Amino acid sequence: MTEYTYAVDVDVRLRDIDFMGHVNNAVYATYLEQARAAFFEDVIGESLVTADTVLANLEIDYRRPIDADESVTVALGVPEPGTSSLPMEYEVRADGERAATARTVQVIVDRETGRSREMPPEWRDRIRAHRERRSP
Repeated sequence: MTEYTYAVDVDVRLRDIDFMGHVNNAVYATYLEQARAAFFEDVIGESLVTADTVLANLEIDYRRPIDADESVTVALGVPEPGTSSLPMEYEVRADGERAATARTVQVIVDRETGRSREMPPEWRDRIRAHRERRSP
């Protein structure tokens, strides 16, 4: 398992809540996206808008519901990146307890051809440096 080296607090909005008073299951993907966007900005130094990546895979394992009044944090970690792929692992926490775990894979693409391309070396360097700063 990957160490979670980055975390972001997420606001639970009224529209996130389903008829049972829980965060709707589909909204978890949005929370992951918010964490991923913050990670790209803070660690990689790129906006997801300009990063030329696509989401190639998304898996979520739900552990327990998130109630409307709970505080939510999404922690994430990056296992070893591939040549053109960036896997990320997440833990969604509600009031400090695990509510879900997830995994995504972003693929770096060439906008002109639509094909995958090699990850920029500076991204690898920044991810590695972030990991080394966060490791015990």
